[in-house]
Amino acid sequence: MLTILLSAPYMIPEVKRFEPVFAYFGLEVIQPIVNERLSEEELLAYAGQFDAAICGDDRFTERVLQACAGRLKVISKWGTGIDSIDRQAAARLGIQVRNTPNAFTLPVADTTLGYILLFVRKLLWMDEQMKQGHWKKAQTRSLAECTLGVIGVGNVGKAVLRRGRAFGMRLLGNDIIDIAPDFLREVEVKMLPLEELLQQADFVSLHCDLNPTSYHLINKNTLSLMKPTAVLINTARGPIIEEPALIEALRSQQIAGAALDVFENEPLPHDSPLLAMNNVFLAPHNANASPMAWERVHWNTIRNALEGLGLPTQPLESLREQYGKTF
Repeated sequence: MLTILLSAPYMIPEVKRFEPVFAYFGLEVIQPIVNERLSEEELLAYAGQFDAAICGDDRFTERVLQACAGRLKVISKWGTGIDSIDRQAAARLGIQVRNTPNAFTLPVADTTLGYILLFVRKLLWMDEQMKQGHWKKAQTRSLAECTLGVIGVGNVGKAVLRRGRAFGMRLLGNDIIDIAPDFLREVEVKMLPLEELLQQADFVSLHCDLNPTSYHLINKNTLSLMKPTAVLINTARGPIIEEPALIEALRSQQIAGAALDVFENEPLPHDSPLLAMNNVFLAPHNANASPMAWERVHWNTIRNALEGLGLPTQPLESLREQYGKTF
């Protein structure tokens, strides 16, 4: 019998619904206790016991992959980001790595614009003042008076820029690859070197993959280039920001604020200084929240696992009609 290690946090609450699907294909499921993700040591405890993995941001390091090699055929990542998997080692060991590209573009882009609106219109600040009995008017701006800088002009970055254009913002972009000219003309975005974007933007939003070129891209030096009135938004990956440098920039008012959905260490430690800052919005890696998007990813992740195991996927559509959710 083939065995799947199911550790994707978003699928675990729904596992009862998918049990008949796994049973149809003769798959046994190992379901470990997961606190956000499995560490290297936690994965090693299951090495050699599973043929496929349906995972979240579990740490599939070279050491883990070597221990799993021989039996493990496919790692099916729930979602898009696969930076927690050593893909070079997986390829060398003949282990497939699959994901769902463009999975959460719309909810993540919506979240980014939500944060921008909260800062620029000071909505929560005014609500708090009113509830404390203070009738205080705030100095706010229209988005049409602001410049949005997007670092990483992929699917999500493009969606954020389109939303910014709808609000009349001045748009700047930065990427390590060339962006299609038709998109640049469509949204009227100006591509700039990183330093120039940081110097000009009122809102800097991160949407790049986590890779060697983006690790700690935002650090003490790059933060020093930003306006003291600027806000940094990260809905991509935590390690893109050097967190201690950001904390110091916020404390010293080198920048005005930040909105963070992701962190270097997740869950965010209870003693993090970020939790006590009133110029920061925090969320528990939840920008992807969307029932329709999640459902699509659930089924595509199962499909990827089946394909990686060499099992037929034709019955999956009828199973989805029977056990899937409709909206």
